[in-house]
Amino acid sequence: LLLSVYMNLHGNRCRHLLLPLLIQSTAHQRAFVSSFFTNSMAPFVTHRNDGVITVSPKVESSQSGLVVISHGLGDSAEGFVDVAEHLATQMPHLKFILPTAPTQPVTMNMGMPMPSWYDITGLDERSNENCKGIDDSRSTIQNILRNEHETLGLSYSRMVLAGFSQGGALSLFTGMQLAEEEKLAGVVVMSGYLPAAKQFQITAGMEDVPILHCHGEADPMVNINMARRSKEMVTQMGAKNYELKTYPGLVHSVSMEEIQDVKEFLEKVVPSDNECQVKLKDPSEMSVKELRAAIRKAGLGSKAVGLMEKSEFVKLVRDHRNGNL
Repeated sequence: LLLSVYMNLHGNRCRHLLLPLLIQSTAHQRAFVSSFFTNSMAPFVTHRNDGVITVSPKVESSQSGLVVISHGLGDSAEGFVDVAEHLATQMPHLKFILPTAPTQPVTMNMGMPMPSWYDITGLDERSNENCKGIDDSRSTIQNILRNEHETLGLSYSRMVLAGFSQGGALSLFTGMQLAEEEKLAGVVVMSGYLPAAKQFQITAGMEDVPILHCHGEADPMVNINMARRSKEMVTQMGAKNYELKTYPGLVHSVSMEEIQDVKEFLEKVVPSDNECQVKLKDPSEMSVKELRAAIRKAGLGSKAVGLMEKSEFVKLVRDHRNGNL
């Protein structure tokens, strides 16, 4: 049933490079899909905070990988939360973080402000070099990765950057230019391209990072030739593992076939591995504020009703992490 609903919602849904009204999910569609995950059997918890959506394993200690998904122009983190939740049901060891781009004027959209990772002045190769703001967005994504590494001890080799359209372009631009010690497990580009090619340089040692580029052959916004050209340029710069998968008839959108390919890619580059699980702070060492935040994030609010003592909060968090609830 979930599969048929998802296909109905996404089969003809275009996340266009422009015209943001066409690319954003409607509230009732998101609520309809999300309703399938609200029961206690869902293996994940979805948390929203200041434009960032996090889909985490319900048992936090079971996380052994991270996927950051960046949306397309004019969209928001909400636009791909259903995709993240769909993947989380099949790969419960992964945590998904979906940031929202800052709202800023976009030249190609007559200067109107909209959520955008960087300015776009045109779709031709020459215009594609003018990506004002891309370095700031690159830093945003890097900070997400570093926070996971520093606070949870998760290795960069267990992280993947993914994105759709402009978000896919940002993921490619960021993922292949990280410091050598921040080498990722992989990069996923959906209906994207290489932005600011003259600024782009693959970090030495990153050449073999797996790249999966999925693209519709009927895409009227980011033409399939742009995808082929991106692969050509990135390969010429040294990339050794760049796979471009194309989908006949698919426009500027995602399909279930594509999501399945992404799932198989993720299973290959970040398979479940208990030895790579995150290192969580001992509940007994957490403040009451931290304990309350952990309880809220895990969706345990109803179980915390009536608890007064810190020791009770500690036990609740510990039982949750150990899968005893």
